[in-house]
Amino acid sequence: MYATATGSSASMFSSKQMSSAYRQIDIETGVSGASAHQLITLLFNGALDSIAQAKGALQSRNIEAKCAAITKAVRIVDEGLKAGLDMRAGGELAQRLNDLYGYIVMRLTQGNLRNDVEALEECTRLLTPIRDAWVQIAPANANVVRAAMEVHA
Repeated sequence: MYATATGSSASMFSSKQMSSAYRQIDIETGVSGASAHQLITLLFNGALDSIAQAKGALQSRNIEAKCAAITKAVRIVDEGLKAGLDMRAGGELAQRLNDLYGYIVMRLTQGNLRNDVEALEECTRLLTPIRDAWVQIAPANANVVRAAMEVHA
């Protein structure tokens, strides 16, 4: 009923395909077990990684890879970071981040259209301190939660 795997049938998958599959499973597993804070961190890291890939592709004149990487970065910033803002609860900070993310999306798009490395570098300079600050607040939040649990125990 089912075909059995033999030594020769394993060759139908390249090591690159298997590596990609394992990487995808690792990403999905990491996302499914992540806290909201960790998910935002993953979005920041994904955007910054995509921008770095775009910059490398642009410098090596790989236009297709540049476009794909910038498109991914735009989606992460726009559909992930920006769309995840709670404009009501976040007040002025959420509005400022919303405006900044909109600007970053615009600069990424300009960088893509103009093959502008400086636009990509600007986006990295804008996102990095926000990501770093976000990462820094994680331990503080964990300590607050732990302290609250101890008080109620």
